Amino acid sequence: MSVKIKGFSLLETLIALGISSALLLGAVRMLPALHLGVLRQTQQAAMQEELWQLAFAVGKQLQRAGYCHGDCAGEPLKIAANGQCVILQWDANSNGRWESSSVDSEQTGYRLRDKSLETQRGATQCDGKGWEKMTDPQKMRFDAFTVQRQARSGLPPLLIIRFAVTPPDQGGSLVNIEHSVVGYNL
Repeated sequence: MSVKIKGFSLLETLIALGISSALLLGAVRMLPALHLGVLRQTQQAAMQEELWQLAFAVGKQLQRAGYCHGDCAGEPLKIAANGQCVILQWDANSNGRWESSSVDSEQTGYRLRDKSLETQRGATQCDGKGWEKMTDPQKMRFDAFTVQRQARSGLPPLLIIRFAVTPPDQGGSLVNIEHSVVGYNL
């Protein structure tokens, strides 16, 4: 009983190895570029997520602006520097007045300064010292931060928060965020 065994010849095997080597070499050259693209996209998504968290935090404070469980004196919301600084106050402890002492201060300020978003509890004006950075300019540079108050007929005003941010490396693109809240207490 004779059995014929047939397989690849040496020439066919060498040709297959040459073609697969060329394909593998091409794939290896594309891998770093693909990895860099995925890394930049991941960084962009993380930056957008952080920006939305900031927008929601500032928006929550703006929604609270003007709340008073009694008769509070003063201006509940002050937008200055073409919208790049906002100072708000609300009755956090529901005692019927806006506290201004440094311990129980119910004023909060947000401003854009040196490509960073800053905040200060107890803020009464947009300049001065004591402001803390909320963002790191090494991770993201704020090109714009504005708060705009939009009056609506028969309804509470709409407060629009806008961020424009670029990543510090030149590979990323400008990210714009716009978040709106209703100023129920204004």
